Amino acid sequence: MQVALHTGAHFTDDDRLLKSLGKNRDMLAERGVFLPKPRSYRRQVRDLLNDARSAPLSHSSRDSILSGLKGVEIVDPDRIIMSNSNFFGVPRLAVSDNKYYPTAESRLQDFCSVFAEEEIDVFLAIRNPATFLPALLAGCPEDTIDQVTDSSAPTALRWSELVMRLRQSLPNVSFTVWCNEDTPLIWEQLLRELSTVEATLPMEGGSDLLGEIMSESGMKRYGEYLQTHPGMTEIQKRRVMAAFLDKFALEDEVEEELDMPGWTEEYVDALTEIYDEDVYEISRIEGVSLISP
Repeated sequence: MQVALHTGAHFTDDDRLLKSLGKNRDMLAERGVFLPKPRSYRRQVRDLLNDARSAPLSHSSRDSILSGLKGVEIVDPDRIIMSNSNFFGVPRLAVSDNKYYPTAESRLQDFCSVFAEEEIDVFLAIRNPATFLPALLAGCPEDTIDQVTDSSAPTALRWSELVMRLRQSLPNVSFTVWCNEDTPLIWEQLLRELSTVEATLPMEGGSDLLGEIMSESGMKRYGEYLQTHPGMTEIQKRRVMAAFLDKFALEDEVEEELDMPGWTEEYVDALTEIYDEDVYEISRIEGVSLISP
């Protein structure tokens, strides 16, 4: 059995992947893909990983988690999809010691030890620190970014360092990474990668994210264009998306207002340049699939 584990990062998803996949729940079930309800496993997995700090994990832990899963009942599923942006810890623990999610590999190792009999596929969205850190501050009770990150230097943070840590500690695990900024253009591919549904099979929800950043009239015209141009490849479809976004994008949805004390426009540009180089480094890590438009 396979377990697809979507681990966040924080402030990149808001459970929208699960909502879009949920539109295909019955179709997925027919193909042996189980999409359990989050409330049937999130707390249980969290408690299990927290308990692992003080006591060895028992073999019964796996059966306990699996027996508690709720949703469309599937006997002997081929693949289970789980998602939790807090898998590596709560937002307050997301950055410390100049690292993203410093305890990520130990938590994932514990999870993999519980599901030692399964094939684990890990999915991770990353985000420009110029917008991720302000979102982190807004999502925590602390008053300053230094308090939230334990005085980590924003310019020192690298997602590639996190991915490399995970890859080195768990070489048998499959890792798929993408940039949050690209999600409207690659949303349908993400749904297919998580669920392993082939490209020739229709899926609902593939344009859900596009609909959040494009005007209603733009989405209508985009849908009409797809109907009159069947058989487009994924690359062709993304070019069409980009063209429609150029004309019909909702500016308030695609532009983010940054208001961080002491951050100049030049500093934000520097963080963005570091992020672009960081993404390139991830693309070079062996055994990691980077999804890009």
